[in-house]
Amino acid sequence: MSKYLSADEAVKVINSNDRIYVQAAAATPTVLTKALAERASELRNVEVCHMHTEGEAPYSNPELSDSFHVNSFFIGKNVRHTLAAGNGSYTPVFLSELPLLFRKNVLPINVVFIHVSIPDSHGYCSLGVSVEATLAAIENAKTVIAQVNPQMPRTFGDSLLHISKIDYLVEVDRPIYSQEMAVISPLEGKIGSFVASLIDDGSTLQMGIGSIPNAALAKLTNHKNLGLHTEMFSDGVIDLIENDIINCNYKGICRGRALATFLIGSQRLYDFVNDNPFVEMRESSYVNDTSKIRKNPKMVAINSAIEVDVTGQVCADSIGAQMYSGVGGQMDFIRGASLSEGGKAIIALPSITKRGESRIVPFLKQGAGVVSTRSHVQYIITENGIADLYGKTLRQRAAEMVRIAHPNHQEWIEKTYYEMINGIVV
Repeated sequence: MSKYLSADEAVKVINSNDRIYVQAAAATPTVLTKALAERASELRNVEVCHMHTEGEAPYSNPELSDSFHVNSFFIGKNVRHTLAAGNGSYTPVFLSELPLLFRKNVLPINVVFIHVSIPDSHGYCSLGVSVEATLAAIENAKTVIAQVNPQMPRTFGDSLLHISKIDYLVEVDRPIYSQEMAVISPLEGKIGSFVASLIDDGSTLQMGIGSIPNAALAKLTNHKNLGLHTEMFSDGVIDLIENDIINCNYKGICRGRALATFLIGSQRLYDFVNDNPFVEMRESSYVNDTSKIRKNPKMVAINSAIEVDVTGQVCADSIGAQMYSGVGGQMDFIRGASLSEGGKAIIALPSITKRGESRIVPFLKQGAGVVSTRSHVQYIITENGIADLYGKTLRQRAAEMVRIAHPNHQEWIEKTYYEMINGIVV
């Protein structure tokens, strides 16, 4: 029997009560997930688990809840509705430990959906722009189904996979998910300037996706000898690499190469990483390993939050008790940067929401989860300045945080906090 099948034929191997892992982010194999959803009437209680995925997720339709249940390790906007609808769950896990859920057989995998480049002359495909926990899922799955696409970039590192490891291949020829860089607002520009002011020459960077990381990167054009060790990166690093500002020459891990576990960006990014040995894609258990992150001198971790209280507790995965995203790799890198020689752990966020509510708060909302504790965070940055919390008492931290809050909320934050702790010596 040929390994090459149509998507409809390939997904016939899936049975009721199976657990499926879907490769994440820009590599989401949407042809396979669509074919899976079309089998809904034939299946019951199939668990579809993944990090955040891009594109449509038809299996997450609440009308198909008897057939499919979504288990998110990081909640993307395309499946966020499943938590309220009851056909979805969230499993909190550090990105560094996600592969262990499969390797330790905590979550046995029946089938894995992946999205790869076409095989080379030696039979090797590439997982392209998303490795994360996919290798561990492949190693432990009973069946591997690959969406094979000539438009998937070929990347190096852990991403190479021999065709013999794949049970069925479905040929497609379509662009992978892309995301253009957004215009940086004046507020984001201010935050980016504050972030950049903390970055020394020779630093190694970790950042996420979005306008604030891109705003910080845009302010680094006069820096020298920067490195890149990050769970993901986007277009904002390309000019810095091409101008030898990011050259990775002073890293402690994978010196001379940029290290990541997944990528999301424009077609320019995908063209840049294609067949580019400067970019090394490794599994999240390696990239997000705190013991490896800390070996980079001057490691700078730049992450964001939904809200931060005045003592430095960071909520980054929920709005109150309502889950919004996930733990991801924030703690992996916050801790790694803190332990690095000359390292800095930064949380950067606007001081208010789009509705004008303060994101610097006296106390986290009821039900909110703490992703990074008050003991881990060093710097909190808003458009109003930098709060240095390291080594500060709770009262000193509160004063720092009130200073960087929006002026319209400073009095309320300070009054509410001190009324609550009145009589408690800190």
